Amino acid sequence: MLGLLRNTWALLFGMLLLMMGNGMQGSLLGIRGAIEGFSAGEMSLVMSGYFLGFLIMSRAAPGMIRRVGHVRVFAAMGSIISAVFILYAAIPNVWAWGLMRVVVGTCFAAVYVVAESWFNDSATNENRGKALSLYMTTQMLGVISAQALLNLADPGGYLLFVLISVAVSLSFAPILLSVSPAPVHQTTKPMSLRALFRASPLGVVGTVFLGAVFSAIFGMSSVYGTAAGLSVAEISIFVALIYVGGLVSQFPVGWLSDRMDRRRLILIMTAVGAAGALAGALAGGFVWVVLGMAAVIGGVANPLYSLLIAHTNDYLEADDRAAASGGILFLNGVGAVGGPLAVGALMETFGPWAFFGFVTAMFAAIAGYAAWRMTRRPAVAPDDTFAYTLVAPGATPVAADYALELAEEKTEAAAVAADDADEAAAEAEGEPRRPEPAGAGDDAPR
Repeated sequence: MLGLLRNTWALLFGMLLLMMGNGMQGSLLGIRGAIEGFSAGEMSLVMSGYFLGFLIMSRAAPGMIRRVGHVRVFAAMGSIISAVFILYAAIPNVWAWGLMRVVVGTCFAAVYVVAESWFNDSATNENRGKALSLYMTTQMLGVISAQALLNLADPGGYLLFVLISVAVSLSFAPILLSVSPAPVHQTTKPMSLRALFRASPLGVVGTVFLGAVFSAIFGMSSVYGTAAGLSVAEISIFVALIYVGGLVSQFPVGWLSDRMDRRRLILIMTAVGAAGALAGALAGGFVWVVLGMAAVIGGVANPLYSLLIAHTNDYLEADDRAAASGGILFLNGVGAVGGPLAVGALMETFGPWAFFGFVTAMFAAIAGYAAWRMTRRPAVAPDDTFAYTLVAPGATPVAADYALELAEEKTEAAAVAADDADEAAAEAEGEPRRPEPAGAGDDAPR
């Protein structure tokens, strides 16, 4: 681990600064929007713009990189982000903000593709799993720490917008001074959505609904906070706890995922998430209940994306998994674009509690569908499942493909270890090794 940190600390530090800027952007806009008199519906248009831009550019970025190179793309996109962060305060207009959010989402998608390519290139086959976990942890820590900055100045002024612009600008130095040219990421033609649905209906439905949940909590949390009358300090804690919950729950969920029916785990998690969101909706003026439920929601939403990907891969043949990854990312992006819009409309109609009501409905829908799918076909035995690997809900195709490669390596290693254990047991009993049944390999249809 120390060797990995020595090789990647500059990239990680730069990514930490980038995520501080991005994480604070959403919270700050939600608070400033209320100061400017923007309604929840108007802010939902602003917030959804980020996810629209991200969805468009995440697939187009590799082609741009091939044309002009990693360094130029990173520097250009980062400079635009830094400039837009200043312009938010200079042009407090809802339509201008919406357009700027699209631009920021587009630029961040390209920046992430470049950074993830460099980070993967700095890792080795031996430490790639630790590197991916470290990268995801750094991202979440950046968003969590960004919330503390909200309390440093008045959200109605310029200083906080200057701070996030400076954070992004400073992130360039450690990254650009420490990297070498990275290999160009080769995109894979995605599987058709119909074929993906036939392979894993729960994976498809769950990914769309989860995309809506994630974008709602990432984009609309501070809008909810201001509408509910929370203070700036309480809003910053509320948003931070969403990511703290996700950070804490990732590894227990991964451990359980490899030891039980994943559909049952999805059902349990989403039922817990729905109950937590419902408690938040009913909490009224009990602020600490609301804050606690933020941790519950984040603890479900963040690892659930990785779990849905692992479940989907359980029902795919080896040659189809890379192609399916593009479809999963697209579905998650479609859900993400719609999440803030739905929350904004509901909050305008029913009030602030509809934020939690929407999350409750989405989690309950996934839980209900998972319960129904459990009646439609038998579970995959835990020993035959595809390995669980951390993937952030906002991952680009680069990170998703590297996570898939890592999961394939873990799956193959587990299969080899199981074969060795069976052979050792058979030898200890003095019996010949039992032949493997036909069609039991990794490439066998599920």
